[in-house]
Amino acid sequence: MKLFLSITFFLLLSTSACAEALPKLVDVGADKCIPCIKMAPILDQLKEEFAGRMDVKFVDAWKNRSEAAKYGVRMIPTQIFYAPDGSELYRHTGFFGREDILRTWDRFGYDFGAETN
Repeated sequence: MKLFLSITFFLLLSTSACAEALPKLVDVGADKCIPCIKMAPILDQLKEEFAGRMDVKFVDAWKNRSEAAKYGVRMIPTQIFYAPDGSELYRHTGFFGREDILRTWDRFGYDFGAETN
């Protein structure tokens, strides 16, 4: 029984660690900001398409000011790219299209299938 519990605990820890060890895109915006509204379907698509490979998070700066403040955002929308270890890789302010996002990941060595020109 002890061995079973140890293995179960190890598997739970491993699963949690794997879930957290993803590159992360945080978009700080607002649901009433026009560029933010235009980005919403792009973020939803990325979140669905790359589930398990990339974490995509939206923070509404007007509804959740304290969380938005943690990111040090001065203008919205702002996209922040994080490595799996939590270090910030890049920050962009303004509308950022799907291919721009994928190319940015590509610049940092993450292949999500960006089209190259």
